[in-house]
Amino acid sequence: MHQQLVVDKLTSILSATDDSYDEKLTTMLDKANRIFLAGAGRSKLVGNFFAMRLVHSGYDVSVVGEIVTPSIKQGDLLIIISGSGETEQLIAFTKKAKGVGADIMLISAKGDSTIGDLADGVFQIGTPEMYSKVKGMPMGTVFELSTLLFLEATISHIIHDKGIPEEIMRERHANME
Repeated sequence: MHQQLVVDKLTSILSATDDSYDEKLTTMLDKANRIFLAGAGRSKLVGNFFAMRLVHSGYDVSVVGEIVTPSIKQGDLLIIISGSGETEQLIAFTKKAKGVGADIMLISAKGDSTIGDLADGVFQIGTPEMYSKVKGMPMGTVFELSTLLFLEATISHIIHDKGIPEEIMRERHANME
């Protein structure tokens, strides 16, 4: 029963999400010199999933906040994952990236937000109304899981579009785990 509740909700959110986002995001990734991912809490974990798959796909990727993350520069892309688009720390990251001329993409449940206003673009996952009072999926779970599925589908688009064999992705996978 609860598994079906989760599957049905995620299906409805993804059905209400623009089908062209995967191609648009792929274009932005290909155009960027380097890619930076930022989020807070569970949204950061979703960003970490995506960052790892991007590395497997051959992109130069860093996760904001890690000790080895380089400085962002003009020509780089900052992808912010924030359900609300209002997380203070992520607003600060967005302003810093904007100040050096980096491109900024927000992935959010609410495109109309502080970060959305600062970003060069917003990928809105579902609609804000779809997130109110979701029984059995508390505190942002719907956004995070929907975003994870959206980003995994984008990776699927990338590897099929570019013909990246799984063997190549495996070669790029960490071998000191």
